This record gives sequence, structure tokens and C-alpha cells, in this order.
Amino acid sequence: MSAPRNLLTKMLVVTLFVATLSLKPAQVSGQEGIVVESPGVAVDFGRSITFTAKVTASSSIQQVSLLFREVNEEVTRVETLQPAGDGSVSFVYDASLNVIRPFSWVVFWFQATLTDGKTYTSDAIKFQYMDDRFPWRQINQANVTINWYAGDDAFGASALDVAGAGLLGMKDFVPISLTDPIDIYIYSNVNDLQDTLLLGGREWAGGHAHAELGVVLVSVPPGSSQFIEMETKIPHELAHVMLFRALGDQYDRQPAWLIEGIASMVELYANPDYARALEIASENDTLIPFLDLCASFPADSGSAFLAYAQSQSFVTYIRDSFGTSGLARLTSAYSEGFSCELGATQALGTPLSQLDQRWRETVLGQNVGGVAMRNLLPFILLLLLVLVVPLWGTIDLLRHRSRNSNG
Repeated sequence: MSAPRNLLTKMLVVTLFVATLSLKPAQVSGQEGIVVESPGVAVDFGRSITFTAKVTASSSIQQVSLLFREVNEEVTRVETLQPAGDGSVSFVYDASLNVIRPFSWVVFWFQATLTDGKTYTSDAIKFQYMDDRFPWRQINQANVTINWYAGDDAFGASALDVAGAGLLGMKDFVPISLTDPIDIYIYSNVNDLQDTLLLGGREWAGGHAHAELGVVLVSVPPGSSQFIEMETKIPHELAHVMLFRALGDQYDRQPAWLIEGIASMVELYANPDYARALEIASENDTLIPFLDLCASFPADSGSAFLAYAQSQSFVTYIRDSFGTSGLARLTSAYSEGFSCELGATQALGTPLSQLDQRWRETVLGQNVGGVAMRNLLPFILLLLLVLVVPLWGTIDLLRHRSRNSNG
């Protein structure tokens, strides 16, 4: 259930994101030699981004270039522009073909080469590539901001409560950051979210986390089931953000089953269909070996659902068997570069394939006879030892008597 509702520190209502973004200051100085005046950006989400400015210099300009990239990207896009007589420049970027992730921050600047051959660079300007198709509303507390466009004030407040409860529930085994901002965008239906993800170059419907951006996207329709949807999706995607912030560059080294298993385990509302999916797969012998879930999950939805169910159950089994410290040792081992099989050996003393088998036996009840025999084996050995020692003594005594008689 959600944590008790705290007093909200701030509520902002945004009726519509203004597509044309006025950037301040109105004049951006560069290196000595050029001045960029009235820089602006007009965003038509998923379609285009229009950059405009007026670039002037103390002497004639030979060439002007626009440079821009996402803040976390390593590759910078460069476009050569032809300035008008007054120095005005404009460039329309096709965002439908060259996708930029939704809600990411984009930085851009200008370079100008003068007739004397010297090149000057302006200061950088940053803007957020917002999904401006919806009238977003906001509510926030601490470092978490909820953005939604369907549902009343109570809807947004409930989502904020769930986010807080989710963070509180995962703090024992996922390091929690309460300083860096987290933005949660709630779409009212799967189609709206799917359209957004497709425009950002991804294909997934239930939810997604741009972990490096601190941005979470989920679909939750207002209504009677909204709390269940919130308690399932919001903590799951928040876990991805927190894990990324804790692991940094080593996040991508973690097995998919471990990352998704942790994220599924912290959901406040356990998916009841997971247990049924595991039961059917166990009976039909169609469980997916965890060695096959290291790099990624299956593409088809049915197998992907089973992969999530397995990972949630498997990671919970590891936590119950080895404690939260066992999970920490696992992420540490994989961060050090151990393979999927040997990382489990390094962290838990057992290869992943053996852990997989033990999980099937312990949690799903497979190989009951073998498990019983393995559990009874120490007692059988002890019983044999108890019986063999006196039996061996009796045999030795009889041998001595036989020798004495023969003598």
C-alpha cells in the first residue's frame, strides 16, 4: 500500500508546453570576435527542432556552424549554415529520422569562421526536448516530480506517494539518492506512451526509464485500477534509475535477469500472474535457463513476461538465501567483469547454472526425490558411520578369536 500522504511542498500547473523556447540571455557572447543574439529553439516533438539565432562579428563572417548533441552523448552533430545579410541563421532538424530521446537535455552552440581564417565559438545553451503534445501538470516533493495530464489532483498526489513508498521500500538493497532530480511522466494510456517511445527510437509499452537522465515514463489510466498500476510500474522504473546512479558505468555489465529481477522485486504490488506463468512453464518444461537471460530478454511478449516472472522469483530466492549482502556481492562481481556464470561463483560460491537448478527445486518443487535424497544424505552417512564402527569392531574381534583358535 502507499505510504501516508505527506504535505506537498509545491504544486505547479502547466497547461501547455510552449513549443517556441525563448532562451535567456538574449545575447550570448562567444570568444572575442563573435556575438550570438536572440538564440531560440522551436520544438515540434517527434517531428522537428528549429534552431535560430543572429551571429555577428567585428569583421566579415566566412562560415557559421551549428553544433548540438544530447548532454550525455559523445557524438556532436555539426551543420553548416549560410547567414543572411544581417547575420540571421536558421536550421530545421528532422527529429523523425534522427531521433532524440524524449525529455533529454540538448546542448547547442555556434562556431563562426571570419575572413581572416580565425574560428570563434559561442557559449553553450541547453534546453529540454519535451513531449509537448499533452497539457502536463506537475506536483513535486524533495527531488521527485510527478508529471501527468489525465486525472485529478488526487491522482498526482497518489503517484507521488507511491514514488516515495517505492524509494523507501528499496533502500535496504538499492542505494537511494535523494538529491539528484527524478522526473516521472505518467501517460494516460499505453498508446500515448508507445507513440512517445517510438518517436524516441524505442519499442516498449508498459514503461521505460531513461536511467541516465533520471526520467521515468509509465502508462497509468485513471480509474479503479490506477493504484495497482502505480504500485507496479513506478517503483520498478525508479529502481532502474537508482541502480544506474549507484553502479554508474558498470550498470550495463549487470545481467538482464539481475537488473530486471531487482526492479520487479521492489514493486509494491506483486503481479499475481507471475506465479501462474512459472507454474505452467515448470510443468511444461519451458523455463528459460538464466544463462540465456544474461544479455537481454526475449523479444516476443510471452517469453519476455516469463523472463520477468523468473527473474523476480530468482532474485527473491537469492535475497532470501544469501541476504541483501548477497545481492550487493553479485552486482560487485559483475561490475568487476566476471562472466554471467562465474560472477555468481565469485559472489555466492555457486555457479549460476547450479543456482538456477536449486531455485527450480526449492521454489518450484522440481526433482522432489533428488532434493529429498540430497537433504537426507548427511543423515544417511552419519547412520552408516554409527553402524559401521561397531560392526567393524565386531568383525575385528571375531578375526582375533579365529586366529587364537587356530594357534
